[in-house]
Amino acid sequence: MNRVIARKLAANVSRLKVRQEYFCTDAAAGVSGFNRGQSSQEQKEKNDFANNIQQYDIAIVGGGMVGMALACSLASMPLTKHLNVAIIDSNPALGSRVRLKKGDPPDARVSTVTPATISLFKDVGAWQYIEQNRHAYFHKMQVWDYTGLGYTRYNARDINKEVLGCVVENKVLHDSLLSCIETTDFQKTFHPSRLTSMTLHQSSSSMGMDSTLLKTTSSSLGHLAKLELSDGKSIFAKLVVGADGGKSRVRELAGFKTTGWNYSQNAVICTVEHSVENRCAWQRFLPAGPIALLPMGNNFSNIVWTMNPKEAGNRKLMNEDDFVKDTNAALDYGYGPHPKSSLLEMGDMFSWLRGDVTLSATEGFEVPPKVVKLASERMVFPLSLKHANDYASKRVVLIGDAAHTVHPLAGQGVNMGFGDALALSRVIAEGIAVGIDIGEVTMLKKYEEERKRTNIMMMAILDGFQKAYSVDFGPLNILRAAVFHGANYISPLKRNIISYASGDQRLPLFS
Repeated sequence: MNRVIARKLAANVSRLKVRQEYFCTDAAAGVSGFNRGQSSQEQKEKNDFANNIQQYDIAIVGGGMVGMALACSLASMPLTKHLNVAIIDSNPALGSRVRLKKGDPPDARVSTVTPATISLFKDVGAWQYIEQNRHAYFHKMQVWDYTGLGYTRYNARDINKEVLGCVVENKVLHDSLLSCIETTDFQKTFHPSRLTSMTLHQSSSSMGMDSTLLKTTSSSLGHLAKLELSDGKSIFAKLVVGADGGKSRVRELAGFKTTGWNYSQNAVICTVEHSVENRCAWQRFLPAGPIALLPMGNNFSNIVWTMNPKEAGNRKLMNEDDFVKDTNAALDYGYGPHPKSSLLEMGDMFSWLRGDVTLSATEGFEVPPKVVKLASERMVFPLSLKHANDYASKRVVLIGDAAHTVHPLAGQGVNMGFGDALALSRVIAEGIAVGIDIGEVTMLKKYEEERKRTNIMMMAILDGFQKAYSVDFGPLNILRAAVFHGANYISPLKRNIISYASGDQRLPLFS
């Protein structure tokens, strides 16, 4: 009996062990399955995170004329046309724009582009679109003083060029660049948003993710700039280009300091109409500041009139007839007499320096065409000079008004910006050619060195002219008249002035 009970107990114990082993094995399998599920979920999150990262070679903040010129220049160069570029601008016209029509009314905002800028637009393929819209080449320019003591004329023939420049509405320049970029297979993405913050050195905590999810991407993201946009998106780029104007957010976030001052002057700009076509650029220096009359084609011209803020406010609000009357007085019979067509004594004074007399020196003083009516609204802008102490740091670079703003005295501001765009695209191409990271500061400083030297010289010249013509003082007026005549009769000086203003980057010194 005892033996039977013992055998039954042994059998029960054996069955319990089997069940226990089965349970443990099943439990282990369950835990293993859970771990496999967890690992799969983590991997999925990693993959989703990596796929959702918008990573670019270059992020251009600012899709205006200068920013788009940079994009077009990059798209046209063999070493840079493969780059993946983001263009960040809250202007909705960049993504879905309305085509310009030839019959559209003229705009008050125009630019006088130099032969150097025209060459840039032709090289990238944008100039063909400008020629389909309103624009005006000019081959001569007249500058004179309200005192009647001096004037000078410049002609493209003096430097063996066909034109001195071309006046184009800003909307036409911008549209031509957009049309150009659309015809390329350049990898560009428009972000209709604003830049809110920028981080140049990434860490896992700054992204709000568990560090284990960043193992596959941290090595690459650590070498990118992170940009937070107003629509909630985050993008990453090897290089951030600030092309976002005089109040640059990129410049602010990158910590670039600026030097400059306000001029206590405003510019009144508008488009006017004549009864005949204007084919010359005119600029007259008045006691409160210069007034420029720039041809636009189709009997239109653009006015850029500098004066003190109070006068600017009054002229913006005065009725059209009074404004037209004031404009004609400023360009012709007001403030002082016409300069004499020739001052033989002054010409003789410079005869030992002038060498061969330029063709324009033999041409007499001309009166600008009379304004008959307004063709646009009047706009007023405060004037200032501002210059960034640095253009570049690691992964960040400034171009255009983000780097420098100048007095509109000679219409050089936008041309300086276009020069920045071309120079930066060339430096980026050189860096790619030798395998350098395009966000590396040593490479970007080459761009800064080239452009800062050129821009500071132009800014100094324009600021000097502004200050020289801000004082109405008898002896100084005579000295200014002598400078006018010297520029008119001394051929080497005159040629250098025209070449420099045309974008040849030579200093206006004797050659």
